[in-house]
Amino acid sequence: MSTIFYADTIALTTKGSGDTIDITDAVAKIREKSRVVNGLLTVFCQGSTGAITTIEFEPGVIQDLKMALEKIAPSDVPYEHDKAWGDGNGFSHVRAALMKPSLTIPVVDGQMTLGTWQQIVFIDFDNRPRKRKVVVQAMGVNP
Repeated sequence: MSTIFYADTIALTTKGSGDTIDITDAVAKIREKSRVVNGLLTVFCQGSTGAITTIEFEPGVIQDLKMALEKIAPSDVPYEHDKAWGDGNGFSHVRAALMKPSLTIPVVDGQMTLGTWQQIVFIDFDNRPRKRKVVVQAMGVNP
């Protein structure tokens, strides 16, 4: 049995404004390259206006999430961050902080333990297009 620590990145170009990208297949490919059979995958987005989560990746629920976040952290109200920087993306930072930058997925017998309708997504909350990096680290064993 060998212990494995492996890291790789996923490069993304986003549209901003809640752009939601299914990265499940890209994460699965990194798991395959890592050769981890039993362990954990950590998926982490670099940047303070993006988030990683799981959701059923279909247009209706993606729109529902966008509408819910607009109610929780509206894009059309003043934020202290905007006063400091003048970039108008204070709401993006708040949404990202609420949704969180990382996710841990157990790997059992070489498979990510996702549910049938559960995909891994990156959400870009910024108010403009961005180039993003998602770091995936695999830790575990290969018996």
